[in-house]
Amino acid sequence: MQKIIEIRDGVVRHPQYKMAEPINFELLAGEQLAIVGDNGSGKSRLVDVLTGRCALMPMNEVRYDFTPSTAKLVSDNVKYLTFRDSYGTSEGVYYHQQRWNQNDIEETPLVRDLLADAFRMAEQGVVRQTVYDKFLVRDETPEQEKARLAAEEADRQRMRQELERVRERLYEMFHLDELLDKHVVLLSSGELRKFQLTKTLMTNPRVLIMDNPFIGLDVKARAQLAEFLELLTSQTQVSVVLVLAKTDDVPDFITHVVPVRELAVGRKMTLREFRETMEPVPARVLSMQKEQAILNLACADAAELDAAVGTEPVIDFRNVTIRYGERTILKDLNLTVMNGEHWALSGENGAGKSTLLSIVCADNPQSYANDIVLFGHRRGKGESIWDIKKHIGYISPEMHRAYMRDVPSIDIVGSGLSDVSGLYRKVSPEQRSACLFWMDIFGVGQYADTPFLKLSSGEQRLVLLARAFVKDPSLLILDEPLHGLDLKNRRLVKDVIEVFCQRRNKTLLMVTHYREEFPRNIDHEIYLRKQI
Repeated sequence: MQKIIEIRDGVVRHPQYKMAEPINFELLAGEQLAIVGDNGSGKSRLVDVLTGRCALMPMNEVRYDFTPSTAKLVSDNVKYLTFRDSYGTSEGVYYHQQRWNQNDIEETPLVRDLLADAFRMAEQGVVRQTVYDKFLVRDETPEQEKARLAAEEADRQRMRQELERVRERLYEMFHLDELLDKHVVLLSSGELRKFQLTKTLMTNPRVLIMDNPFIGLDVKARAQLAEFLELLTSQTQVSVVLVLAKTDDVPDFITHVVPVRELAVGRKMTLREFRETMEPVPARVLSMQKEQAILNLACADAAELDAAVGTEPVIDFRNVTIRYGERTILKDLNLTVMNGEHWALSGENGAGKSTLLSIVCADNPQSYANDIVLFGHRRGKGESIWDIKKHIGYISPEMHRAYMRDVPSIDIVGSGLSDVSGLYRKVSPEQRSACLFWMDIFGVGQYADTPFLKLSSGEQRLVLLARAFVKDPSLLILDEPLHGLDLKNRRLVKDVIEVFCQRRNKTLLMVTHYREEFPRNIDHEIYLRKQI
């Protein structure tokens, strides 16, 4: 059987990226793989080897057979959509809060133009010739050469038509007509995921590798994507490889699973075998000792101890409307969150969940044009944004997207004490103690001095969660906090949230598309729908 990708006893050249054992891996034609493992287990390192970004020793290099693809380069045949691609961007410089500032929004590209560029690049991949092709001397008659060139052109036309069909199907499936005239920076995290998926799938690769493709998508979009990938694999030659931390999310079209544990690539097994051998997640991960340490924390805000629970409004929106150009994001929204309440916020992709949170976090200038009261301060009546932010601990996909500095992880956590994203100072001894406390709570204390970008995406998320908790905030705003986490770390984060919210007057506003992610102490829910 055709081996599309094969590695036998591969050893990584660069010592910093070596695996614990030699790599043995193969992807056969007709197989659809899932690479699964805990955060930091080595999944991304394996993918870097498969894509050629991380070279092996010459005697055991990766072997490829992309037949029947006419594209010659590995980069044309193997496409990798990474977690960082989904929260970062190659579409230009991005900074946190940029999507809420109209002047800077106008300088960013439109989705329509970026997708058109992606389609042109996909077409170029179909017709691109290698140096070998250009200078190959063939022993053939003029008639044979003419027939060969005609056949090659027919193949290119067939591939162009197939690319066009893929594009039309993607536009229909993801309702991209609604996004084409939006600036890319205005896309919600779920919409950005659809956009990145479309760009990648449009190239019609021989092997499509996707890192956690379902996170950030609402229930309908997740089902549509799984259906599309199943259709894609059944009707085309593409082989799909999913890289998953959430191992209970392996779709049914996957045929085989490759586990990665502690920088070692395990034996490939069938999906059925994998499901039968999955270990159950503990009902509780946070230790009793750490739980008690959280409960014993001295309250950072004395007012929390004085007020009776449920007697003071923390958030009060009165007929709030947010528009960008002709597009209405929120319309006549009324919402009151009292001290000590715990809210779950869900809704369709693009319905305005992140926009709502940007108003609460004092990041959105349009809050001044609306009737909004936060912590007893009416916006626009003289309070500073720092009067508001000092009460809030915050994490979001946009924040993860903005943190691209390779500074020690403890400095990332410490930046939460100043309420300024992107401002990194060496923490004082007292601050370092608080930072280490929360890093230890989230299981990343050993990475305090490790550069942030050297961590896996899941470990980065845990560091940013420690940042959200580090000042013991009155209001926790958690926008999809479990993104990219393995099952054990998801349980750990839920444990921490539940324990933290047991403390007096701790208020929670949490966004998630998965009901099973709701902490047990959720007592209110709000669901947003997209404006027509």
